Amino acid sequence: MNKVGKGRLQTLNENEVTNKTAYLNRRQIIKAAGLSTFLGGFTESAAQPLKVADTAGARGPPWLRKLVSDASVGRFSTTEKLTPFEYVTGYNNFYEFGSSKSDPSEKSSGFVSDPWRIEVKGACEVTGQFHLEDILRGQEIEERIYRLRCVEAWSMVIPWIGFPLNRLLSRFKPTSQARYVKFETVYRPSQMPGQSSFFATLDYPYVEGLRIDEAMHELAFIAVGLYGEPLLPQNGAPLRLVVPWKYGFKSLKSIVKITFQKHRPQTSWQLANSKEYGFFSNVNPDVSHPRWSQATERRLPSGLFGSNRMDTLPFNGYGDEVSHLYKGMNLRIHY
Repeated sequence: MNKVGKGRLQTLNENEVTNKTAYLNRRQIIKAAGLSTFLGGFTESAAQPLKVADTAGARGPPWLRKLVSDASVGRFSTTEKLTPFEYVTGYNNFYEFGSSKSDPSEKSSGFVSDPWRIEVKGACEVTGQFHLEDILRGQEIEERIYRLRCVEAWSMVIPWIGFPLNRLLSRFKPTSQARYVKFETVYRPSQMPGQSSFFATLDYPYVEGLRIDEAMHELAFIAVGLYGEPLLPQNGAPLRLVVPWKYGFKSLKSIVKITFQKHRPQTSWQLANSKEYGFFSNVNPDVSHPRWSQATERRLPSGLFGSNRMDTLPFNGYGDEVSHLYKGMNLRIHY
């Protein structure tokens, strides 16, 4: 088994990975004590304490809960300190629910993720509509602890539960014409108020894409849970993309459509502002966002008594594994 360190793979013993029961118990202790929320909940972007996410009634159907709870320890994980559960579920960018970090957890209680279907089409031999149960049937579910780096220069360490994206894509038998994979988030304005807002930042539905070799890389992941539980709506229930070497907005949530295609897809953030959000969006400390530096990041939780600032790693620390995908490319131009 391997762990992903800062740019390298290392040997990892199973007992080095945070035990699911231990980290769920730790969450309950933190919530009961209230210390984390009081001391760690003040951020540089907001002067109010973070609210702990209410997960009651939003944990997925029984069959999915069992699948997630039975996850094995995956081959790839970092041993860095996990971001507390309340931050992972209460500090989110999911503009479909609103632009505030608290909007996804506060405004997603009516979101329905069961039943769920995914449409697959384009340059592949197997197409059609597939129920979530069919998508997950036979998949070996595992836990992978990945770093998440937001383009806004904050970061987390999250214990995702799911399976490699390449296992899913291979089932549909992409043809030689499939040079890119386009992903689409569900469009439900009645359940996702940010989609119908007059002040919406993006045109919906949300679209993202990967080059086929990126999508088939072993680190690209489909998550169906985190911290030992199925995904909550604010984290992209019932399944989402996780591409750990790219900025977080590439890891599209609540997937309902997958399209294999010859030409590069036009993604939502590119259409909104192509000068700031390129197609590749690999984490790169040497390429600043037009409005801020990417050289450092703020690892959550951070607060009044410490910003928890650290250097940003190229490819978010996964360079040894993925840099060959971009050999010969100028990553200052192809950002």
